[in-house]
Amino acid sequence: MPTPFDLLGLTAGALTTIAFVPQLLKLHATKSGRDISLGMMLIFSLGVLLWLVYGLLIGSLPLILANVVTLALALIILILKLRYARRRIRLDDINLP
Repeated sequence: MPTPFDLLGLTAGALTTIAFVPQLLKLHATKSGRDISLGMMLIFSLGVLLWLVYGLLIGSLPLILANVVTLALALIILILKLRYARRRIRLDDINLP
């Protein structure tokens, strides 16, 4: 049975994780990651990875669950950003008469 502190942690983790869903949906819909900072996402993903490791080391279910899902969303956003950037470069290189 989760403690009140665990429930607080799970709620906080769920809210901060869900915050990435609108960005991911917009990125997918527009097929453009132009407005997303690559540096920020890389640093953020590293931070989330470290929080996940910390959660595993101390056995904190709220930290583990929230950071597994957040890291997955952040990595998907990074992958799509890079994929759409490559696609844009290829399209920009095509010189139409």
